[in-house]
Amino acid sequence: MNEFTNLKISSSIIDALNQIEILNPTPIQEQSIPFLLEGKDVIGQAQTGTGKTFAYAIPLIEKLDTANKNIQALVMCPTRELSLQVSKEIDKLASKLTKIKTATIYGGESYEKQFKQLRAKPQVIIGTPGRIIDHLNRGTISFENVSYLVLDEADEMLKMGFQEDMETILKNMPKERQTALFSATLPPFIKRVAKNYMIEPQMVQIERKTLTVDSIEQQLYYVKKEQKKDLLVRLLDFYQFKSIMIFSNTKAMVDELVLFLQEHHFSADGLHGDLKQTVRDRVMQSFRLGSVDILIATDVAARGIDVEGIEAIINFDLPLENEVYVHRIGRTGRAGKKGIAISLATTRQAQHVAQIEAFTKSKMARMDIPSGKEIKARYEKELLNKILAAVPAATNNRDYDEIILQISKQTTDPMPVIVALLEMLDQAEDRSYVTIDVVSPKSDRKPSDRDRRDNRAPRTSKDGGRDSGARRTGRNGNSYAFIEINLGSEDRVRPNQLVTFLHDELNIHREHFGKIVIDKNRSYMEVNEMALRYFKDLSKKKLNGKKLSYKQIQSLPNK
Repeated sequence: MNEFTNLKISSSIIDALNQIEILNPTPIQEQSIPFLLEGKDVIGQAQTGTGKTFAYAIPLIEKLDTANKNIQALVMCPTRELSLQVSKEIDKLASKLTKIKTATIYGGESYEKQFKQLRAKPQVIIGTPGRIIDHLNRGTISFENVSYLVLDEADEMLKMGFQEDMETILKNMPKERQTALFSATLPPFIKRVAKNYMIEPQMVQIERKTLTVDSIEQQLYYVKKEQKKDLLVRLLDFYQFKSIMIFSNTKAMVDELVLFLQEHHFSADGLHGDLKQTVRDRVMQSFRLGSVDILIATDVAARGIDVEGIEAIINFDLPLENEVYVHRIGRTGRAGKKGIAISLATTRQAQHVAQIEAFTKSKMARMDIPSGKEIKARYEKELLNKILAAVPAATNNRDYDEIILQISKQTTDPMPVIVALLEMLDQAEDRSYVTIDVVSPKSDRKPSDRDRRDNRAPRTSKDGGRDSGARRTGRNGNSYAFIEINLGSEDRVRPNQLVTFLHDELNIHREHFGKIVIDKNRSYMEVNEMALRYFKDLSKKKLNGKKLSYKQIQSLPNK
């Protein structure tokens, strides 16, 4: 029997759940669905993987008027991948209801394709905040009839600088509506949303899942920050993984690692939010098919991606949040297989490591950096095991009798033949390894203020940029310059839109921007001095029909 029947769900949805073999509601579904069916606003605090999509999607479908061809529900997601995943889940639930139409709209895809979806009169819109606002401004979508609003992974949208976009959408929503907000954490902005835009919301909090580590071997390497890439090469050579994910905290580092590993002849590619959708699809297809062994990604870009058979994950950067560590390493060690989770840390991050271990209630094994001799010995052992494993199957194989006969006529000594064959089989990279210093944290050293500063997440300012104030040196030691651009709020420009434009048109990474101030006719930005050279081509560009120009200034205006 399907236990969802106890939640008073319609038979068509029960049939759809049976078809995909979903029989028992998760805690977030069991607690949220009744409130949402009653028409109450809900704040659901739950991490990824708890079933929150069905928690809000089932009531959404139940409340739709299939005879009404207007947009009745809007689901906001932080990324394209999550938007597509949510769309698929809603389609599964609505599979027995032929009159329900959905449209998925997000950046990186052509407007024409989305215009076509919107002309089909969907009742449900799923998408990212920036593209939703673009369609709102174009008049291709209207919130006039929206009665059900969902903010999915609201804290992730904040981290991506969507705060202003989220508020714009909330302000344009009908006051008479139902709102469901789901978030792993509840930062101050979320609480303000609950106060200003929700009506007596019901709080549903699901206890964080503890990590099951039986099938995951957790390892930790302490290394100097500037030697992490050299250590990464050693580890990849040592373990010889065939399918591995490497996580970085920034898009710039993803690109840097891809180039670095490719230069060292590894089969690697990267995934982050600034890539076009066609590129993202190509990268994921290559990784799934095994033509790429190593996928390097940011956490946000990896959301909604599920690939079986990942042998290991490497935290090139320690995640800023403990829950993210759990989510990352949970991608390996699935379906009864063993997995390895390797983390690289500096000695200053020892306290952060301790916090992760306390959260997961498990220890990471402190590992010694493998030497060149150890890497060579391990490779030769693996090669030997591969050959010996193939011997039984080859015992009665007569396919090569003629070749063996010809070889025997040339020589009676098998050793040169075996060596020649081994050389042909040996795929190891002939490389010399850079010396890596052995470091370890002092166990009795108390965490300093700088430690705590290094381990916290970057603050997000009101306008969506990094809150680096008017400093000329950032907390990572980067030097910032200040520029003024000749367009502002009257030109319908927003901080996130401006950053996206500069990335797409000038190839400047989001990480190179600091604080952004939008004035009536001007925009002021903090920019990493390394990225200033890209602005020379700005005069050739237009945004919202306006030709652009810029100049360097001494400081940002006080706003």
